[in-house]
Amino acid sequence: MVWSLKLVPELTCSEWNPRNKDMKIKFSFFASAVAFVLAIWACTQNPEINADHLTCNFREQPLGVDSEAPLLGWQLKSSGNNVVQSAYRIIVAENPSDLENGEGSVWDSGKMESAQSINIPYPGQNIDPGKRYYWKVKVWDDFGKESSWSETSWWQSGLFSEKDWQGAKWIAYEKMDSSKQLVPGIHGSGDQLGDLAVQRPVVPQFRKTFEVKKELQSATLFISGLGQYEASLNGQKVGNSFLAPGWTDYDKTVFYNTYDVTSLLKSGGNVLGAVVGNGFYNINRERYRKLVIAFGFPKMIGKLQLNYNDGTSETLVTDESWKCSPSPTIYTSIYGGEDYDASMEQTGWQEPGFDDSEWNSVLLARKPQGKLVAENDYPLMEMETFEPEKIIALGDTAWLYDFGQNASGIVELKVKGTARREVKLWPSELINPDKSANQQASGRPYYFSYKLNGKGSETWKPRFTYYGFRYVQVSGAVPAGEDNPQELPEIEKLSFLHTRNSSPQNGTFECSNDLLNRTHTLIDWAIRSNFQSVLSDCPHREKLGWLEQTYLMGQGVHFRYDNYHLYRKLVFDMIDAQTEEGLVPDIAPEYVEFNGGFRDSPEWGSAAVFLPYLLWKWYDDKQIIADAWPMMMRYIQYLKTKSDGHILDYGLGDWFDLGPGRPGVSQLTPVALTATATYYYDVKLMAEMAALMGKPEKKNLNRWAEEVRSAFNQKFYIPETNVYSTGSQTAMSMPLCAGIPEEGDREAVFANLVDSIVAENKALTAGDVGFHYLVEALTSGGAAQLMYEMINRDDVPGYGFQLKKGATALTESWQALEIVSNNHLMLGHVMEWFYAGLGGISQADNSAGYKNILIQPQVVKDLAFVKVGFESPYGLIRSEWEQNATGLKLEVEIPHNTKATILLPTNELNSVRVNGEKPKDGIISKFNREERLALSVGSGKYQMVMEPLFSE
Repeated sequence: MVWSLKLVPELTCSEWNPRNKDMKIKFSFFASAVAFVLAIWACTQNPEINADHLTCNFREQPLGVDSEAPLLGWQLKSSGNNVVQSAYRIIVAENPSDLENGEGSVWDSGKMESAQSINIPYPGQNIDPGKRYYWKVKVWDDFGKESSWSETSWWQSGLFSEKDWQGAKWIAYEKMDSSKQLVPGIHGSGDQLGDLAVQRPVVPQFRKTFEVKKELQSATLFISGLGQYEASLNGQKVGNSFLAPGWTDYDKTVFYNTYDVTSLLKSGGNVLGAVVGNGFYNINRERYRKLVIAFGFPKMIGKLQLNYNDGTSETLVTDESWKCSPSPTIYTSIYGGEDYDASMEQTGWQEPGFDDSEWNSVLLARKPQGKLVAENDYPLMEMETFEPEKIIALGDTAWLYDFGQNASGIVELKVKGTARREVKLWPSELINPDKSANQQASGRPYYFSYKLNGKGSETWKPRFTYYGFRYVQVSGAVPAGEDNPQELPEIEKLSFLHTRNSSPQNGTFECSNDLLNRTHTLIDWAIRSNFQSVLSDCPHREKLGWLEQTYLMGQGVHFRYDNYHLYRKLVFDMIDAQTEEGLVPDIAPEYVEFNGGFRDSPEWGSAAVFLPYLLWKWYDDKQIIADAWPMMMRYIQYLKTKSDGHILDYGLGDWFDLGPGRPGVSQLTPVALTATATYYYDVKLMAEMAALMGKPEKKNLNRWAEEVRSAFNQKFYIPETNVYSTGSQTAMSMPLCAGIPEEGDREAVFANLVDSIVAENKALTAGDVGFHYLVEALTSGGAAQLMYEMINRDDVPGYGFQLKKGATALTESWQALEIVSNNHLMLGHVMEWFYAGLGGISQADNSAGYKNILIQPQVVKDLAFVKVGFESPYGLIRSEWEQNATGLKLEVEIPHNTKATILLPTNELNSVRVNGEKPKDGIISKFNREERLALSVGSGKYQMVMEPLFSE
């Protein structure tokens, strides 16, 4: 089908300006001459330009910034089009009043001739620990017009070194003998360990009374608890974090968190309290456990900084003067669940006036080996609440609550009844034929239990664990209003609290096809459920940071959520996990050393190279490449030592591809092919990053990459048939995406890939590794119709098949097998296609941070409309199209201070109308095997209508 384009103009005066010659005003026939003149006069004034959405290290008003040169950024706001920044000026001060006269008492950049509006390092005076810095920015457009000052923003520095903690000490209720420590952990039950990791750690609660003696200006709490803590001031929870701090290799890195607690304090007596649970710091041998580990018993450290209006300050730190007691949480495990005995509650312990004379004095704990550093990622939080859709009786004393959605989270129980009665809650993602909870594939036994105190309505939720579930089986209680002959506790309410990383949403997708929309939601729930302190593979039996999905699913995750901070954290997790030999293990943090390919598979460890590269491409962050460079070089050198003639032949390969056997290690594609293709891609990306950073290794890396490419083609390519190896979807798509085929062979290889898919009934067979490359190959090859036909079905294993079986989150296997996880992150790679394929949003090869945007929507004949939006570092990128019998309309929005190329499905310049007028120029660009008209545009909104000249 060939298309011509014309405009349906719907532009208002505010959208028009004389700098954009492709825009015009549409006026009512009845507009008066005076109104016409006034409108023209108003529209010819230069539109205002301002800076807003000010960020420091890509967060608005962050606390605990411990980098020496924070990165400042902003977005441009203007009613005009083609808006480009030509200069900026930043001022920084210690007090907002110091900025009122347009002067920076701490730093003034002066007018800087630059279009840069993200990743601007603060080069001012040395930053003091724990201090708030206020800043503003003004900008100039490319016509020299100066903006007004932005609204004032701020960042607050963290604690840079051990001395900044001012004598704060690690405190504990009990100490572990060094002979009982078990690090790294043991995979499985650990029953072979004798008396190691048997003891159930006490979950302690700590308290300290203090006075606020003067009029308070500000108060900041710096705190860490291992494994996780929940802090309070005067009985109110500090912050909204869940499972803080994030999990790390505690022998290398320990996170602390920073909170502004000014509003929680009062004049006179106050109480700082905390409860500390186990997390990954201690996993004992009770109930289900993926691994057994013991860094130590729960401990905490804290510093409360009080600043008074008179200019003085005071500091409260954790030391021997604190008191502690066992908490009512009598058991907690990240893998096994949590038990709470409400009869042990001590009313008022978090508030002034409580008698703690019978509490113990704290013990000074052994300091963790890891360095205390600020946690910069968004906190895990309670993000959504689900109420039960169904409540099903399972007998006289058991009930099943169906919440309708499989997700990560905890329960919140509201119950009343007799003291000491116990309610047990068994979460599960599946149910057995008799409707009881099925934990067979998600880790069993896992449950929550609650013992009542008998004081009316009681509300409780777990603090230090979570699970992946849809259903909750309840025993020992009945729903309120049901027959209760045994006078069991009555459940007044049971809710499902979905918990995950609170990173902001980046993207939106909607189309006319219900199955595709449901597929997007299916994958999205897998992303949400595994978007934790690591990018886990499943939210129940593992909860570990398996690395292959971080980059293979990376673009899809990035289109949906801001993953800058989590992915930076993952890079440093890998740095901590790298061995002396250079190996980056399959999981990071590496709490346990798995055997075989489950510790050392090149497709997994290569996240060490891919993630720094992706962070640069997504956010234009070169510093992460510099930080990770030693790790990356050591890793590819490690791979070289494992290769034979540049061929790697070990690992897991295309994990969980769809073959004749049970899913697992690759069945359809040789392990050596995926391992070696990944190895080549690693070295190729390293050469590109070396050129970017001006590294002298560039020449050697380019030569090295070419040697690997040549060895790969010699071993796997069959020139007579233009087929790689077995010809599987993975074997054909991986070389295409990595750039391995000779230029003259690429078209034939791609054609064979397409032909083989059609010959195989357009069914999905590629696995965890290969499906990412299949989606990328078909997207970049313009095979949108084929991609659509592969996923728009439910008769063979795939997304529709899973939905048809009742899945509400992406499952681990294409077949939605009940014997494996039913909430799993891998295999969701088509998420990328929704945005980059159907929506057509990407960036030029030489672009980073979406400075040079590429819009090339792929129109599928069976879709009536597609709407895609993506929040880039510069602002919203939007691509929407709709088609009917009379044609197709395309709307595109490009953020300020960027430029874009729009590839249109026509090669006739004269047939094109952009916002109602014929473009003055355009170039013909080769898009795969098609010629398309490429239009270069600046920021703004563009609306086009495309009419068919003839139909197929």
